[in-house]
Amino acid sequence: MIEQSVGVIIVAGGSGVRCGGFVPKQFRILGTKPVLAHTIERFREALPTAEIVVVLPEEHIDFWKDLAARFSLPKHEVVAGGKERFFSVKNGLAALQTDPELVAVQDGVRPLVSEALIERVSLAAVKSGAAIPVVRPADSFRRLTEGGSEIVDRSALRGVQTPQIFRQEILRRAYGAEFDPSFTDDASVVERSGVEVALVEGERTNLKITTPEDFLLARGIQLAREEEAEAAQEENQ
Repeated sequence: MIEQSVGVIIVAGGSGVRCGGFVPKQFRILGTKPVLAHTIERFREALPTAEIVVVLPEEHIDFWKDLAARFSLPKHEVVAGGKERFFSVKNGLAALQTDPELVAVQDGVRPLVSEALIERVSLAAVKSGAAIPVVRPADSFRRLTEGGSEIVDRSALRGVQTPQIFRQEILRRAYGAEFDPSFTDDASVVERSGVEVALVEGERTNLKITTPEDFLLARGIQLAREEEAEAAQEENQ
C-alpha cells in the first residue's frame, strides 16, 4: 500500500511515425479502447487518489478530448507538451494542482503497466528519492566499430522502463536545469542534479508500443491476462 500522495504525469507526445497510419499510436485502439485510455486507467486503479496530468502535442488536444468523451475514463487534466520530452515533463509538473509527495512520470504508450510495478517503484522512491524500473536484456548485443562490430557484455546492461518515480522536490529541482540533448529520460535529468537513482526490477510485459508488431504483442498479453482473471474468478466461486 502506498501511503504517500502521488501526482502522475503521462507523456504522450509522440507522432507515432514508426507505427504507420495517420493516427498517432497513443490514440489507436487496443482491444476496446485507445492505448492512452488503458494507461490512464492503470494508474487510476493503482493510485485511486492521484492527480493525473496527460501531456499531448497542442495540435492533438482537441482530438483527444473528442476521442476520450466516447469512453468512461478516469478524471485527468490535459496540457500541451513541448518540442522535447524534457519540456513536456516540465509542463506537466507546472500543471499539477496538488502538492504530492511523489511524482510518477509514465510513457503514454505503455498501457500494460501493472499495479504491482507501480507500487514497487513507488515504495523504492519513498526510500531513495528516485527510482526507475529496469529489465535484463534477453538478446545479445554488439557495438558497431570502424572495423565491423564487437560483442558487448549484456550482464552490465539494463533496459529502462517507466514509470519513473521521484520525490516531488527532487524532480522539480532537477527540471530547473537547462535542457541538454543528452537527457534521454527523467532519470538522466535527475542524475545530472546529483541524485542517485535506484533500480527496481521491471516487467517484460510492460511493453512500450513503438511498431505495428507491438500492437499484436500487447493484445496477446491483454487476452492472456483476461483469461487468467476469468479463471481465478471461477475458482473463487
